[in-house]
Amino acid sequence: MDSAFSRDRCWVNARLAATGGEFTPSGARHAVVVKNGRITALRPMDQMARAEWPDDTVDVGGAWVTPGLIDCHTHLVWAGNRSGEIVRRFQGSSYAEIAKAGGGILATVRATRAATADELLEQALPRLQALAAEGVTTIEIKSGYGLTLADELKMLRVARCLGALAHVNIRSTLLAAHAVPPEFCGRADDYVTHICEEIIPAAAAENLADAVDVFCEHLAFSPAQCERVFAAAHQHGLPVKGHMEQLSNLGGSQLAARFNALSVDHLEHLDQAGVDALAAAGTVAVLLPGAFYLLRQTQPPPVAALRAAGVPMAVATDLNPGTSPFASLRLMMNLACVLLGLTPDEALAGVTLHAARALGLNGQLGQLALGQQADFLVWDISHPAELACEFGMTKPRQRVFKGTIT
Repeated sequence: MDSAFSRDRCWVNARLAATGGEFTPSGARHAVVVKNGRITALRPMDQMARAEWPDDTVDVGGAWVTPGLIDCHTHLVWAGNRSGEIVRRFQGSSYAEIAKAGGGILATVRATRAATADELLEQALPRLQALAAEGVTTIEIKSGYGLTLADELKMLRVARCLGALAHVNIRSTLLAAHAVPPEFCGRADDYVTHICEEIIPAAAAENLADAVDVFCEHLAFSPAQCERVFAAAHQHGLPVKGHMEQLSNLGGSQLAARFNALSVDHLEHLDQAGVDALAAAGTVAVLLPGAFYLLRQTQPPPVAALRAAGVPMAVATDLNPGTSPFASLRLMMNLACVLLGLTPDEALAGVTLHAARALGLNGQLGQLALGQQADFLVWDISHPAELACEFGMTKPRQRVFKGTIT
């Protein structure tokens, strides 16, 4: 380990927005001390003499410091373009109609299968860089556009490679249960067997996946089929999550809660029984306002019921080519407030503290707290609420990743 990485570094005169840690947003100024890439001290400035400042000290002059932003649901690796489909939806076609005509997920599957790993990496990197530039330091990337053993593993390998290219923590999720591929048309159960007996074991053997996801919906997989995938994931030591209750209510969230899922995502049609199940299991509800917006959905997730039940709510981009082509987590914070009813404080917690929990990283990322990885942002703003209230005007003054300014 080089000395630059191991030595103390310090950011002083910082106002902290810790989103759930020891501190809450206030005007009091603090020092953030970092060593070996982790936060080792958070001290009020009136308790830290100037002589105690390390040689490597950054005076932020009263700027706000937040944890690094976490995008806990993306489909960032894909090939092809589906802007034509989006135009068709503008003209009145539904998501289901486009999928039945051969578009939707399967259109991206065809393009992604035809692309090499290098081509996928080249196309994905600008998306990743766009997120990193506005303060994202951790990103979840799902597979699900390959739907064969070789192509799902290809996507997961590309996801693993991306982190080193943009100073971002990557969590990769196996989403082979995203759609039924053409070669299994009419044989969804056989494809689920292929996922359970071949794809999940292979991904686990290569340590390519941090979790396993499913799309539980009438145009994708039934609860019974998703349950088989969840059972296979647990057999191989992988936590689960799910695309649930987006277009209808199949009870997928209750199923996921039985498996202690890390998160369930979308949730426009979630009912009270599902809310109660999530609360009991400690599962995070991930809100995806980009897809809600672009699909022109009119029934939002039950935010008030989730809030009342104490279910943690995360916010993510759902970055994908067809239903949420938005590489901006800041935009999602704004949409979560405007369209879904979150407060700015809830939106910030949703892309930090609760997003970390949705990825199984609670206690490691998402807060300004002792022992946490030193991923944080320095902002020239008057209050953290601006991060959700405004869009496109402010980028971080500094982006710190594992204690290093990037």
